[in-house]
Amino acid sequence: MSSPLSKEIDEVLLAFVDRQRPALLSISDDLAPMLATLDALLAGGKRLRPAFCYWGWRSAGGEDRREAVAAAASLELLQASALIHDDVMDASDTRRGQPSVHRRFEAMAEAAGWGAAESFGTGAAILLGDLCLTWSGEMYDRCGLPAGALERGRKVYDLMRTEVMCGQYLDMLEQARGTGTVETALRVVEYKSAKYTIERPLHLGAALAGADEAALEALSGYGLPLGVAFQLRDDVLGVFGDPAETGKPAGDDLREGKRTVLIALALERATPVQAEVVRLRLGDPALDPAGVAELRSVIVDTGALAACETMIETYAAQAHAALDSPSIMIGARAALTELAVAATARRG
Repeated sequence: MSSPLSKEIDEVLLAFVDRQRPALLSISDDLAPMLATLDALLAGGKRLRPAFCYWGWRSAGGEDRREAVAAAASLELLQASALIHDDVMDASDTRRGQPSVHRRFEAMAEAAGWGAAESFGTGAAILLGDLCLTWSGEMYDRCGLPAGALERGRKVYDLMRTEVMCGQYLDMLEQARGTGTVETALRVVEYKSAKYTIERPLHLGAALAGADEAALEALSGYGLPLGVAFQLRDDVLGVFGDPAETGKPAGDDLREGKRTVLIALALERATPVQAEVVRLRLGDPALDPAGVAELRSVIVDTGALAACETMIETYAAQAHAALDSPSIMIGARAALTELAVAATARRG
């Protein structure tokens, strides 16, 4: 996403990190690599959550204020925390086209000859993720909006953080069980992604602006189905996307054994032979291009890919229809329409 808003989000986000930098370096210069790693991670990303938060603010009548942008930008630090921890749990090697945070720290330890490099990388990444989580709350509290507005928003912020952690646990549980259904996969989608990426950021911005319950419900009518469509699109890209667009190797979700809606749809429709292919191949860290191609064939031949595309279209249409609600300010509808397209576009 490249727009005046995204540039302003970048400015306030990076300014906040720069203000934090002296405090860390005053503790020890050894913390410089931690800051450099965070800088590299924050250099990427679409800034979707801050954008939805900002337009939630505007949809409820909030004016264009730098302080509202700063509150919204704090969600990018929450996202950084989630990504760092997610990559550790999934043992992912890359993120946004570069080494994942734990792999960066691991490489640093290996280059220095410290020993136990993998353990160091994991531990350092967890700590940096925790730091980002702490800083997200700090940036929110210091954004400059009135205390009453921050208090209204805090309830949403706290709920959002709780939900995404519960969703992450449910995701891990599905992978461990290995018996997920479309229904259970959609439950993970709702709490790990749909609410966290779109619905709650919208609610946060609206709550900061003093929105009433009707406005929040209207935003849910848009945000929740759009959030599901967004994650379903991400699942498709995780299997069929171009690495240059996704920033991850082709078929990485298959190597990680993600029990997505796409996989659940394939297993629901698979013949015994096709199901056996999925059982043998899904979750194999050494899955080669031939194995990726074999799993892709199963997903296509069972009709799972087509079914997932239909679901994306259906959920996206629900979101677009919800924008007609009189509780959503007309001035915000065009931006929310553009964000809906950006969130569900086919890429790669």
